[in-house]
Amino acid sequence: MKKAIIQLQSLSCPSCLQKIESAVKRLSGVNKDSLNVLFNASKVKVDFNSEVITIEDIEKAIEDLGYPVIKSKVKPS
Repeated sequence: MKKAIIQLQSLSCPSCLQKIESAVKRLSGVNKDSLNVLFNASKVKVDFNSEVITIEDIEKAIEDLGYPVIKSKVKPS
């Protein structure tokens, strides 16, 4: 498992947070229990299995919703 911190552009409403949560939870290889969307910091923290899914796949799922990713940091957990 790897830990990712994904920095997004500022989130403007709590429903944005719910959209991002549900989209990321649907991805296979993501540890659903570890998912944490931080509204005030505009960050997504999640653990994922790098053999099943890449950070780019997670970023794409978020960007497909219309929330630009500024940068991501991945480290082994």
